[in-house]
Amino acid sequence: MKSSDFFKKLLSSYLWLNLLAMAVVVVLLCLGVKYGIDLYTHHGEKIEVPDVRHKSIKDAEFLLEDRGLVVLVSDTGYIKTLPPDCVLEQSPAAGAIVKSGRIVYLIINSDSSPKLTIPDLVDNSSAREARAKLLAMGFKVLQPEYVPGEKDWVYGIKCRGRNVVKGDRVSVEDPLILQIGDGKRDTLDSVIYTDPIFEPEFDEEDEFEEVTEPEPATPTNPVTPTEPAKVPEEKKTEPAEPVKNE
Repeated sequence: MKSSDFFKKLLSSYLWLNLLAMAVVVVLLCLGVKYGIDLYTHHGEKIEVPDVRHKSIKDAEFLLEDRGLVVLVSDTGYIKTLPPDCVLEQSPAAGAIVKSGRIVYLIINSDSSPKLTIPDLVDNSSAREARAKLLAMGFKVLQPEYVPGEKDWVYGIKCRGRNVVKGDRVSVEDPLILQIGDGKRDTLDSVIYTDPIFEPEFDEEDEFEEVTEPEPATPTNPVTPTEPAKVPEEKKTEPAEPVKNE
């Protein structure tokens, strides 16, 4: 390539227009990244989260959405002294500084107490194990009721005067009573082990034998009288003669 041709291409308007377009694109990208990130992250924006605890869910939604926040109910709880559908907890907490569009998670009060499932405890665990498990699940356990049986063994669970079994759903507000053995087993409940008694086998034919009656006498079939059984005669023994002494 000649030097004259090189300078012609270097000074051509087409080359400089392309370079200018590339520079403009780079500048626009830089400005877009700078201001776009600020818009996306709400740079410099500060919103204080209001305290909506113990307020109704409608009032809480109005206060939070009015400040540009998003409301989401994450769970429910139960406090007997508070009305249903009121806010029990919130996250982020009241007074936290956030930006618009932030999600505020709420836990609201249920209109009824939650129910839990009775575990497999009857005739399967001791009193201490059963009480510890029920308390850990959230049940209320009252003083036990003692029944005849093995000491400290669980024979039943009562709730509101009726017996409950594995799988029954009971409110956490209803207290439970464990029926525990007092170690004094009733004599009627005791089991006496004895050797089995075997009866001799017999046939029904042997038990019920047919009694045959003698046939009546007929001219063709005369009945011969049976001779009486002979009684053996007793032998008479004569007294021995006295011996004479010479």
